[in-house]
Amino acid sequence: MVENQNKETTENPDRRRFLNQVWAFFGLVAAAEFGWLGLSFMNSRKERNRPAKTESIVTAGSVERFTPGTVTAVPVGQFYLACLGDGSFLALSRTCTHLGCSVPWDEEKNKFVCPCHGSTFSLTGEVLTAPAPRPLDTYPVRIENGIVKVDTSVTQKRERFEPAQATRI
Repeated sequence: MVENQNKETTENPDRRRFLNQVWAFFGLVAAAEFGWLGLSFMNSRKERNRPAKTESIVTAGSVERFTPGTVTAVPVGQFYLACLGDGSFLALSRTCTHLGCSVPWDEEKNKFVCPCHGSTFSLTGEVLTAPAPRPLDTYPVRIENGIVKVDTSVTQKRERFEPAQATRI
């Protein structure tokens, strides 16, 4: 009988160690899967919000097509073209600088309103309501023979709007 008890106590530590190792293995596998899923989600969000790079120079249209004080969505380059009050142009990213949500232009309110966390931006992309930390990014604009062209391959981050950022006719 004493021999039987000794046999059980010597076998139990091996069995316990084995079961602990099995559970630790499954825990590591589960943690790795959750980490991979999290990274996949974050990367897909970045890709979804990134403008298509199929063509970097986008022709927005002739200068006469845009009325001062208005914003026009340009679907090809996924940006907004703001024609400022003085007739100058500013190409604004559709991506909120807070968490990367797509920001629509609200014509009635005359501002950009982020549906995710409520940040608002002016016609020039300046932050009106937080939590966005900085203005909307811009793209270089040039006017050639009366045609407005935007280079979507170069994203310009900025801390505030300055009139020199807008392209004049």
